[in-house]
Amino acid sequence: MIDIQNLEFSYSKQTSLLSNLNLQLEAGRIHGLLGKNGEGKSTLLKLISGLVFPKQGEINVMGFKPEKRQPEMLQEIFFLPEELPQLTLSIENYEKVYAPFYPNFNTTQFNDYLKEFEIENKKSLLNKLSHGQKKKVFIAFGLATNTKLLLMDEPTNGLDIPSKGQFRRMVASTLDDSRCLIISTHQVRDLDSLIDSITIMDGHEIVFNEPTENITKKLLFRVADRNEKDESVIYSEDTLRGLYQVCENPTGEESKLDIELLFNAVFTDKKRIMNIFK
Repeated sequence: MIDIQNLEFSYSKQTSLLSNLNLQLEAGRIHGLLGKNGEGKSTLLKLISGLVFPKQGEINVMGFKPEKRQPEMLQEIFFLPEELPQLTLSIENYEKVYAPFYPNFNTTQFNDYLKEFEIENKKSLLNKLSHGQKKKVFIAFGLATNTKLLLMDEPTNGLDIPSKGQFRRMVASTLDDSRCLIISTHQVRDLDSLIDSITIMDGHEIVFNEPTENITKKLLFRVADRNEKDESVIYSEDTLRGLYQVCENPTGEESKLDIELLFNAVFTDKKRIMNIFK
């Protein structure tokens, strides 16, 4: 679905934001894009969708070069930015204006998603809605476009706890083998059960990119006794319940992936993690 080779990008001549970045993402998965602030996650989503252009390297999205912004590509991409557009349209008129750009847009789905989010009145003006309600409208619209590629930047920011659960159910129900979802987020606890592939950025490059089934084969996530000593431990975090640990997993023991622990393990001992997955 996405193939990025030797990507270089900067907003100014003096400072490079992305350097020698390589990434391949498959369809049929929900990819979690993680990294510290300022790593270039949002910029990477903009590059994939053709909103900004690479300085060097190549990006291939569904067989298209995003910088050419061909209609055949754009009709198969929906990008939900963290900063939502300020529009004075009603929900109803927003749909009338923008839905025709997406051949597979489904009005029934859109209405069902809005109803699940408890947004009943499509005549409501977008600029009069709260941030959380507006976020729900754009999430519902994005899912209803049925594009092959759906990009979401911090989609759960502004959602209350029940709405986060609704979001997870909606996203899970829309995925099929032809679609690719990329979610850039810091709210990993919100999406622990949803994401099935993890991509981590550090130093403005990709340092980790693995499906979750590979991660739990090679790493063990466990709670250990504080007095226990084990050379297989890569990262350990002291909690009231004991030591939350990420360990090497040579026997393939089953455990539940903890994305936050994985993220901390990568930044604690990146070289060791990279060697394990090589």
